[in-house]
Amino acid sequence: MTTLSIPVTPFRGDADLPAQADVVVIGGGIVGVTTALELAERGISVVLCEKGVIAGEQSSRNWGWTRQMGRDERELPLCMHSVEMWSQMNARIGRETGWRRTGICYLSYNQRDLRGWQAWEQIGRRHGLDARMLSAAEIADKLPGQNGGMLGVLHTASDGRAEPWIAVPAMAEAARDKGAAIVTGCAVRAVETSAGRISGVVTERGAVRCQTVVVAGGIWSRLFLCNMGLDFPQLKLIGPVACVDGVEGLTDMPVGAGDFAYRKRLDGGFTVAVRNKNLAPLTPDHFRLLTEFLPTFLTSWRELSLRVNGSFVQDLLRRRSWQPDQTTPFEAVRVMDPAPYPGFARQALRNLTRAFPGFAKAKLRREWAGVMDATPDAIPVISPVHTVPGLHVASGFSGHGFGIGPGAGQLMADLITGDPTRVDPKVFDISRLRPAYGAQH
Repeated sequence: MTTLSIPVTPFRGDADLPAQADVVVIGGGIVGVTTALELAERGISVVLCEKGVIAGEQSSRNWGWTRQMGRDERELPLCMHSVEMWSQMNARIGRETGWRRTGICYLSYNQRDLRGWQAWEQIGRRHGLDARMLSAAEIADKLPGQNGGMLGVLHTASDGRAEPWIAVPAMAEAARDKGAAIVTGCAVRAVETSAGRISGVVTERGAVRCQTVVVAGGIWSRLFLCNMGLDFPQLKLIGPVACVDGVEGLTDMPVGAGDFAYRKRLDGGFTVAVRNKNLAPLTPDHFRLLTEFLPTFLTSWRELSLRVNGSFVQDLLRRRSWQPDQTTPFEAVRVMDPAPYPGFARQALRNLTRAFPGFAKAKLRREWAGVMDATPDAIPVISPVHTVPGLHVASGFSGHGFGIGPGAGQLMADLITGDPTRVDPKVFDISRLRPAYGAQH
């Protein structure tokens, strides 16, 4: 049994691997699970294969925010649709996900942040979102326990929060109720094609015949597609997080500022983090993809902390190609479970205490870290690979996957079945990053 640094709700995978299905989904994070749920609800036979445990990686390690506010405008329609889906999720699956419509606040303590959130307020208005700057009286009402000094607060009442380690396994149970087969501890080794299109997959436990494959492998998607001869531009970022107890008198809504973030949990504690400070351990892929990621780095360098550690050698030595009958890197690392980063919890609490003195009494309960999959423009790919009929990719969510997971799974299911999409799929098409894999005209 795998012991993780984060207590994910246990999920028992199916004992048997089906011999065939319409669709095979690779990856048991929120996007793979919601894709399987959507397909099963439409009567499509689907097998989800997860190399480790359901929601073992970033899908259970994120902050649990389900927000629209502050998103890239291109991504905003999907975010808004996803929040609406979150509001119906408990009733839809008949299980608790921890989702509550609490609203979210972003606090500005300097002119740079204030101008940024004032500008984003206009973006929200263009899309009919209820994001707005609060008055001084509203700030005092909505943010009890704060120490003052804020220049402004952007608030979105329709945003919310959920419990990642509860929600994703609950959705997986619901997908199985609808007929999906969900097999854990089962890495997909290779995709098979016949006459130029998908015909099946080979797993460590046998083969599955299918017509469609969805690669929703999170940080592992690039490596899996590399074995197929496809160059998917994606890098890894690490986000340290902690949970604390002993804090009272604060709002139930998630709150973020330039250097801190907190969220009230269902269990009464708080998930806390240092906002805008993700770790970026250098790997060989940073050099392979330097040209594509350099513009993003130059505009967001304040949010990254570059590190040189053992990840470079590990990635350099990791096999990048293999045969279907060979053991793969996915079997060697069932769950990517990075150790907590020393000092980050203390830094988060120092930053928080400066603004909300109640955190001075906080007791650290648990620390963990998660690894996020990022694309050069921080927008996910939710798309067919047009040069390989039947192959689809849903990856590169850049830390946004939990919040937009329901909409992403629905969009992927729509693309597979040919149903009308709720948002413009061109925004997420792989052709924007890899024109060679785009639709052929």
